[in-house]
Parts: sequence; C-alpha cells; structure tokens
Amino acid sequence: MKKGLATVAQLGMFDAIIDVRSPSEFAEDHIPGAINCPALDDEERARVGTLYKQVSPFAARVMGAPLIARNIARHVDERFAGQPREWKPLVYCWRGGQRSGAFTHILREIGWNAHRLEGGYKSWRHHVVSELETLPGRFSFRILSGPTGSAKSRVLEALARQGAQVLHLEELAAHRGSVLGPLPDRPQPPQKFFETKLHAALEQLDPTQPVYAEAESRRIGSIHLPNAMIDALRAAPCLFIDAPAEARVEFLLRDYEHYLAAPQGLSTRLGHLKGLQSNETLARWQALVDAGDFRTLVMELLTLHYDPLYQRSQSHNFQDYQQAPRYTSADLSPVGIEALATAIREVRVE
Repeated sequence: MKKGLATVAQLGMFDAIIDVRSPSEFAEDHIPGAINCPALDDEERARVGTLYKQVSPFAARVMGAPLIARNIARHVDERFAGQPREWKPLVYCWRGGQRSGAFTHILREIGWNAHRLEGGYKSWRHHVVSELETLPGRFSFRILSGPTGSAKSRVLEALARQGAQVLHLEELAAHRGSVLGPLPDRPQPPQKFFETKLHAALEQLDPTQPVYAEAESRRIGSIHLPNAMIDALRAAPCLFIDAPAEARVEFLLRDYEHYLAAPQGLSTRLGHLKGLQSNETLARWQALVDAGDFRTLVMELLTLHYDPLYQRSQSHNFQDYQQAPRYTSADLSPVGIEALATAIREVRVE
C-alpha cells in the first residue's frame, strides 16, 4: 500500500469508508457501507464549479478552500471526535483529488491512519463495470418461470429462508417488473447504484452451489440488467411454476393489496397500457376499478394482457423454457409457497 493511498482491492482493510462527494453524487452511487461527509454540498459545489469555468481555477480554489475546511471541521467534530487513535478510515471523492486529499490530510494530521482511495469513485465504478462483465457467468443459475401471479418472487424468498442461494433481482431493483411493478414505499435506485448492489449480491454467492433467480426481461422498471447478467439468466435451466388462473388471481389480490387500498394509483398504472390494449378494453377496466370489482379486473388482466405477453417473451428469451420441469400447485398461500420451494429444492437439475 502506497503511503496514504489505497486501491479498490484494499477496501476491506479499513474501519470506515468516507465519501466526501456532494449528497447528489452520493445518492447516484457509492461504495457499499460508505458514509457521506460532503467536503462541498451540492449548492457549494455548483458555485465553485461555475467560478472554475467562468473565471479561473485559482479563483475557484480561493472560494472552495474555506468552505471545504469548515465542512471538514464540522464532520470531525460531529462524527469522528470519539474515534480512538487506532481508527483507520478510507476517504474518497470523484477522482481521488483535492476534496479527498484535503479531508485525508486533516485526518492524518490529527493522528488517524487515514488513506485516500487512488482514483476515487471513478476507480470503484470501473471495478464494478469490469466485474459485471464476467461475474454473472461464474454461477450456475436456476430460473423460476411461470405466468404472472405464480408467486415466483415469494417462492424465491421462501427458497432463501430454507437456506438456498438466491439472487432477487426485483428486490435489488425495487420493482416487480411489470406495469403494476412500482413499490408503494420505495423508489427505484439509480442505474449505477443498482449495478453496485448487484455486484455486492453476486460477490456474496458461492459459485460451487446453484443460485435461484426469477425469469426477468432486460428491463425491470427503469433498470436495465447488464448484458452478462441477462445472458447468464437466459442460458440457465428453467423451473416452471404451473398454477391455475384462479389461484393466481387470489395471490395477486393479496400481494398487490396496496393498489386496492388506493385505486387511483391502479388507474394511473393502467393508463400505461394505452397502445397495448384497445381504448374499449381500458375503459372497461377503469369501470371495474371504479366499481371495486378487482377480482374480475385481475382475471382479465391475466388472460388478455399478461399471459399472452409472458408466453411470447419466455419462449423467445429462455432456451430451456419448453423443457422446464413443472411444479403444479393450486395453493399460493404462504403455506403453499413454502411447499413449492421445498419441492423445487428437492429436485436436482442438470
């Protein structure tokens, strides 16, 4: 390790990782576990950046230096004053330049063994992108397939509870992968942060053991899966959950109950099907929402929209789809879902 510098490969050697970029930079993506202690907040960074471009780098440094000094002093006082002499933090900014350099210098002058990440966030981002080009191909995936409402995500979660390895892409993306997919209490992460989370999830997996995942399209809401990830999923053997439409309707009424409690949100999401369904069909579905006849609505959504769409996409995208072992169940209650997971784990798939 160079004096005062560290590489991405050495992240695990530190007691804390301090991201000194602005809050908006941090929100877009950051090293997992990092804490945000901005050397400049968003408004300050914009002011200094404008001065840099319109006047000179020197003028920008004259403005920025006292701002950075005051912010570092505040962070040390409020967040780090209680750390012991042996504390060993790692600091990074965008490129590993002036912001992290100033922060690291002050921490070292205090007496802590602080280091600066060489290349800053850009080196971390390069590492994630590079790893995601090969990492998905190291695992033996097993793909849960089946039409909408087959409880695939819940079976995936049951598999995890039972000790199986799981890659829950919809959980990472905070989206259920359909027009009704947005979660009521959690926005989707930015694309870069999703990729960081995906990288972290893959790093936790054992390549000698199978990994269960759900059949996904290239997009999950606003998130795009990396090419190597989608290729690994589509080359893997499928496990087909075969549940009758009535059972799937019952499951969806439970699993999407937040839409039933706030029907206006359901109406808004149905509007996104304009162009995919006729105006007459959409008007009928809106009338069902207004009447509170959600059971009829969900059945029609399955038979007229989701099932035909799923059949086309899965048979086209997953090479093993037609030969997949079938797991038949008319019970998608919590007990039935646990039983499905148990049955899936008991069958060896080559």
